[in-house]
Amino acid sequence: MRSRWAACALATAAAFTATASDWASVPGGPFKSALRYEDAPAGTEVADFKLMQAPVTNGEYLEFVRAHPEWRRGRAPIALAEARYLSHWEHDLAPGPKAAREQPVTWVSWFAANAYCESQRARLPTWQEWEYVAAADETRRDARADPAWRERILGWYARPSTEALPAVGQGPPNAFGVKDVHGLVWEWVDDASALLVSGDDREQGSADRRQFCGAGALAMDDRDNYAILMRVAMLSSLGAADATGNLGFRCARSLP
Repeated sequence: MRSRWAACALATAAAFTATASDWASVPGGPFKSALRYEDAPAGTEVADFKLMQAPVTNGEYLEFVRAHPEWRRGRAPIALAEARYLSHWEHDLAPGPKAAREQPVTWVSWFAANAYCESQRARLPTWQEWEYVAAADETRRDARADPAWRERILGWYARPSTEALPAVGQGPPNAFGVKDVHGLVWEWVDDASALLVSGDDREQGSADRRQFCGAGALAMDDRDNYAILMRVAMLSSLGAADATGNLGFRCARSLP
């Protein structure tokens, strides 16, 4: 389901193609999400798609705002990017020492991330696409049943996010050829506004919840997958104009 923010984003889409990260071709397949979808209890089929191998960097985003001054810091409408948008940059066209060119760009709203991807003739990945890729380790397309892998992922989530972010692409690629899915930044997804998860199954039929989030609150089907639970909780707590210091993004492309 496409995000309820998408209609607002259409008016901000750009026609510029900036320097982009390399792309990984992700072969699709059957996938059972850690979230429970009432209309697909046995899982869904993820279609083939392309995904940026690494998150968008400050350097790449700088080229975007140079070409699109409406997305510079201080010029983006507050309804599309809160006051902290790119607040760690030294100037609107100079990221500075706190935002090295090779580091992932953060402090960007969903609207800003969506506009960047549109400029690449791409889009933000859906939650299912992101989760599908995030399930892989270096050799397996789905390593979620491995307790050691889960513990390794949780080790990053448990670390405080007070240190400077490393450059993108430093770690090994996973089985899909994608880097930094875990261990670097959280990432926006296209349908983030639909990720309202409840731990209480009795709340799944609430008419008020369906009215609020468009499709009703989701439930966790795999409650031991704490890393995914934390991701969903993070994204579902944000509005489309919000920005944080540990939230970046990467883009996806559909294939024929």
